[in-house]
Amino acid sequence: MTRFRTALMQLVFLGFALSALSAQADGTELEITDETFGCIRDMTPVRGFFVGNLLGDLDATLDVAHSETGGRYPAGSVVQLVPTEVMVKHPEGTSPATNDWEFFELVVSEEENRIGTRGYVEVVNRFGGNCFGCHVKAEPQWDLICESGHGCDPLPLSDLLISAIQKTDPRCDEQPVLSGEEQQALTAFMGGS
Repeated sequence: MTRFRTALMQLVFLGFALSALSAQADGTELEITDETFGCIRDMTPVRGFFVGNLLGDLDATLDVAHSETGGRYPAGSVVQLVPTEVMVKHPEGTSPATNDWEFFELVVSEEENRIGTRGYVEVVNRFGGNCFGCHVKAEPQWDLICESGHGCDPLPLSDLLISAIQKTDPRCDEQPVLSGEEQQALTAFMGGS
């Protein structure tokens, strides 16, 4: 009986080990560092926000982003509206409360690009808003992605201002010219400076 238990325990352990190796081989473990994030405009634009996929499955991410009925984003998906805030989808089961999304508040400038804060339900952006607290209001089919009509509170930023903020990401090599309206919106947002 002891040999049987020992053999059974070895099989169970082998199963866990193979499962862990399989997850690593599939690239499902996400190592996220300051260097993970760069110029927002290097990602793929979708209706005013940008997406990418850290595991190389951009097509699956785009399928959900372009879906008119919603869906669950695949692991590795990156969703970003402005240069200082980003969401990353982790493998299933990482954080059931957040549908496996991790939120990041970034510190960006010409000299600096680093993760300021990261986490699941506790991240607060520079304006004092809890990231998860806003995104949890999205209707279930939208997988915590906020857009007009998804159930989230409206942003206090106009589409014009968001576009100007995206265009002036200081991490980008090339800075496009802002329209007069974008420049006015950005100047008003920055307090006239």
